[in-house]
Amino acid sequence: MAQYIGALDQGTTSTRFVIFDERGRIVTYHQLEFEQHYPQPGWVEHDPLELLDTCQVCIDRAVRKFVDLGHDASSIRAIGITNQRETTIAWDRETGEPLYPAIVWSDGRTQSTVETLANKSEKGIDALRDACGLPLTTYFSAVKFRWMLDNVPAVARAQRENRLAFSTVDAWLIFNLTGGVDQQGEFVTDVTNASRTMLMDINTLKWNQKAIEFFGFEGVHLPRIAPSSTVYGQLSHGPLKGVAIAGCLGDQQAALVGQKCFQDGDAKNTYGTGCFMLYNVGAKPVFSSNGLLTTVAYQLGDELAYALEGSIAVGGSSINWLRDNMGLIADAQELNHLASSVQDTGGVYFVTAFSGLFAPYWRSDARGIICGLTQYTNKAHLARATLEAACYQTKAILDAMNKDSGTPLRALNVDGGMSNSDLCMQIQANLVRTPVRRPQMRETTALGSAIAAGLAVGLWSSLDDLTSVNAEGQSVFEADIPESASTLLYNGWKKAVTRAYGWTDPVSSSID
Repeated sequence: MAQYIGALDQGTTSTRFVIFDERGRIVTYHQLEFEQHYPQPGWVEHDPLELLDTCQVCIDRAVRKFVDLGHDASSIRAIGITNQRETTIAWDRETGEPLYPAIVWSDGRTQSTVETLANKSEKGIDALRDACGLPLTTYFSAVKFRWMLDNVPAVARAQRENRLAFSTVDAWLIFNLTGGVDQQGEFVTDVTNASRTMLMDINTLKWNQKAIEFFGFEGVHLPRIAPSSTVYGQLSHGPLKGVAIAGCLGDQQAALVGQKCFQDGDAKNTYGTGCFMLYNVGAKPVFSSNGLLTTVAYQLGDELAYALEGSIAVGGSSINWLRDNMGLIADAQELNHLASSVQDTGGVYFVTAFSGLFAPYWRSDARGIICGLTQYTNKAHLARATLEAACYQTKAILDAMNKDSGTPLRALNVDGGMSNSDLCMQIQANLVRTPVRRPQMRETTALGSAIAAGLAVGLWSSLDDLTSVNAEGQSVFEADIPESASTLLYNGWKKAVTRAYGWTDPVSSSID
């Protein structure tokens, strides 16, 4: 009987459950969007219970579709989980109930918290970089959790009473999907998600007591840290009751695995809500001097790899902004049509710094600007500038990676919603002057978690068995303009970025 692997992909704006065959082809899936909460400017929250509910519904409905296609649910060997990283949940270890909405990775409310923490050390924002590989910014989980302790009485009280649990989304889901409080669910995270908290030692892959004390998290319940490919527990209910959860990776690391970037120098960029580039640097961590993050790429059995990462806060969400906030387009297809109707942006640059700029700039005081406007400018120019913004920021990250690694990338593997645009990928190739490779099946984030699960239960015995997985129909984009032209465009972008700095000063970030 044919065997299959499920992948639960809990993202920033939607949840989906995808069922793959042994060659990485999608058999069926179900997807649900969920509500985004913006209680104050720069704040982004999710309801942890809604996240869990969408996961359960997606599993149920995808399995129903799978059975309707003539398959047997028992042929699904295991499931993997991939999730939005850094998003932080505080919950009651005794009741299992969340104590506050999940603070999303892109939320910018914690700037004053960052400054307070940085002032505790002579190293400033690099106070813990030697231990965890990360700077103090609004991005990472421990900073968000510190804000909750300072501003949410229920969270602070739970810590005093020794019942406060800290987790990223993966640990919250695994705990509840394996039984929760009633059935003693497994409270566990994987190394990739733990590496985004600022609490895990990047060398030992264990919780770092110095970091715990630095943030004031004494007595907080933390999940057990496990490899990315192992049996975490079994689903406690639903149509896949008893099936193992056997893989877990943060979404960007999952895409790296899904793109099969298993060699030093392999890299991928995911153009999703944000954009994320990961560069495999091998079995030892590399610490960046160019604004990049040091992170765990994956731990698949005994195979441990580290990565350099550059993150762009606003990628595909800028398209949603044009559609929902400005009403300029109906959907992404219209944006691509508009952008293709002009040869260039007419000198317009759109710096999409809605909540600051991530790598390699790290400017939390930046805000979005559109510059270079003239009477000639129309919405087609703005549409093209929106696509170009993600490509320029990717170029900036790639330049920093080349400096840190000492070895230029051989090719850039791409996935995510914006990679569906041939125009966007051609712009990217023109800027980075490196082949841009796009697989035919671009659900590589879900595929990565499925690969991790499949390796854990023996569907594939080694990385060598993955040669035929998602290997068909690749597109390759090469630069088609002179290098001097791309340099001129990029110099304009660098000028525009400086105009985005200094637009905000820290304001009150308390609940009141």
